[in-house]
Amino acid sequence: MPDSTANFFDHARIYVRAGRGGDGAASFRREKHVPLGGPDGGDGGRGGDVQIRARENLHALTHLQYQHRFIAGNGAPGQRSRRQGRDGEPVTIDVPLGTVVYDAASHVLHDLVEAGQVEVVARGGDGGRGNARFKSSRFTAPDLALRGADGDECHLRLELELIADVGLVGAPNAGKSSLLARISDARPKVAPYPFTTLQPVLGVVAASDTHMIVADLPGLIEGASEGAGLGAQFLRHARRSRALIHVVDGSGLERTPIEALDAINHELASHGAGLESRPQIVAFNKIDLAESRAEWSAFAAECRERACEPVAVSAATGEGISTLIQRALGALAEAPEPERPQPTAPPVLRPEPVQEAPRLFRREDGAYVIRDPTLERLARQLNLNTSDAVDYFQRRLDRSGVTARLEKAGAEPGDTVVIGELEFEWEAEGL
Repeated sequence: MPDSTANFFDHARIYVRAGRGGDGAASFRREKHVPLGGPDGGDGGRGGDVQIRARENLHALTHLQYQHRFIAGNGAPGQRSRRQGRDGEPVTIDVPLGTVVYDAASHVLHDLVEAGQVEVVARGGDGGRGNARFKSSRFTAPDLALRGADGDECHLRLELELIADVGLVGAPNAGKSSLLARISDARPKVAPYPFTTLQPVLGVVAASDTHMIVADLPGLIEGASEGAGLGAQFLRHARRSRALIHVVDGSGLERTPIEALDAINHELASHGAGLESRPQIVAFNKIDLAESRAEWSAFAAECRERACEPVAVSAATGEGISTLIQRALGALAEAPEPERPQPTAPPVLRPEPVQEAPRLFRREDGAYVIRDPTLERLARQLNLNTSDAVDYFQRRLDRSGVTARLEKAGAEPGDTVVIGELEFEWEAEGL
């Protein structure tokens, strides 16, 4: 059986990987008339970022149905004459306004609600330093360079929450789609059977010198907040609505209008996200029918006892529509902005390492293990095939106090020392 909601995608899972930084160059000036020209290797280019951008002209995540992987370009290696390598090409993922970005642990990373808003979700790796950067008065001809750093990579979940001023909620066949077609420029599918609306529909309601955006959501049934029916899948689209129009079928064919009102309000409260506390206008629909007129007095009296003033309307004839629109505009004028999803995880994917003394411990097999983010990163980036690179790394170990701590711990020549992914035999002088 085909998926009835296949033409509307409001969620997606993607994998993103930023580009790796280019390697630094180790080169020396070799011009004919420039003896001992010195090191001139340039830095590698930075890896490209992966970023997400909010676009006004998108209304769903359909374009992410089949494209799930986004990989940015790597930085180019450094060149002679201190020329820096080219930065990697970034990748931009366009999404509709109202898209919320979650990480693999369901932490909110970003909420994109403004047109043109751009958020970096994977940062490219830094380019490696060329040997020109290591030149000093004591190290005049360094034959070493750093490799580029890897870029960030992660799995993300995207969820769309439609941005609308007012959300239409109600049971299936309450007449929400007919009402939206009557009050706005939207033309949703209308049919005389339940579950006609299979996806949210937006419409713009113009009134004098202002307007409001109204969203028609699929009908809710009992148990919707627990996953029953189609409406449960789209309840989150009402989260950004500042007010709700609760459409009730006044004919009372399956249950009394007040029972229908209570059932849907229970589902809104069970869903959470503050939907039950939003300003709510009750629209008693189908007042043009004799059955509805017979139910109206009792329904209106019960609502007034609950400090609620319902509006009798007819999507078919237009009766009461102008009153409903004015009531909705009045509610919007006083309604506060709904709370936006707040980041629950730090948006910085690569925080600055805390400057702490390297940790030293000994494994069961006798190897000495050094834990230090700076030294581990340096061990990954250094090409230790040259004596200059080995000497440089040794000086960094001396400066950080690792050499003295190993000697104090009783390290002897031939013992294994582990720093990140690097393993080497300890010698009397170090590496």
